[in-house]
Amino acid sequence: MVAIDREIHNTHSLLIGYLLWIFGFTGSHRFYYGKQITGTIWFFTGGLFLIGWLIDLVLIPSMDRRADLRYTAGPLDYTIAWILLTFLGVFGLHRFYMGKWITGIIYLLTGGLFFLGWLYDLWSLNEQVSEINDREQRFVPNAP
Repeated sequence: MVAIDREIHNTHSLLIGYLLWIFGFTGSHRFYYGKQITGTIWFFTGGLFLIGWLIDLVLIPSMDRRADLRYTAGPLDYTIAWILLTFLGVFGLHRFYMGKWITGIIYLLTGGLFFLGWLYDLWSLNEQVSEINDREQRFVPNAP
């Protein structure tokens, strides 16, 4: 058996997960924890006809742990990026936060690239933040 030497960081907030669960019939908590396919299903079926939404109430702690293992901690905070995307994503503020100034300006001028860019970011925001955090850690001297 191979041991995995990976330090666990709290990249996602359990509290935010539960707050998003309140709107979970839209799939928001599932997108937050990196479950894009089921987030999309929840979005189009009202939380799998509210049954999946209720079941998620007990599944959120395990989704939080998996997200903490899967994504890279670093200078960018996932929760801040998600709050900016959720409430101000069509204005591109989450992109400005990530240092993506050109696409931030494009989103600002086009309503999140006519909502299509906003939808893309629902699917990919965790990976975008993780990639930036990973890149930043490689350039920090004495980084673990």
